[in-house]
Amino acid sequence: MANIAEVLGRLTPEEVDELRSLGPQGHLPRHLVDALDRAAGGTGSGRGYYVANGNVTATGGPLLVLRSDVSSWLTGAGS
Repeated sequence: MANIAEVLGRLTPEEVDELRSLGPQGHLPRHLVDALDRAAGGTGSGRGYYVANGNVTATGGPLLVLRSDVSSWLTGAGS
């Protein structure tokens, strides 16, 4: 897995701002999961930067959140 700064550096400023606004337990909408995948190298490549939080959506899909170290990086440690 590439380092956090490298992957998040490939996101648009708007995507980074939206991720920051969600906070550490904010559920990632599909477009941000897709953005993380794109930044990490393609479909599914962002897995590991986001994780399931144990809950499911109304349609049965997992609710995804940023991994804790990724969220920490966004909120100050590495930005």
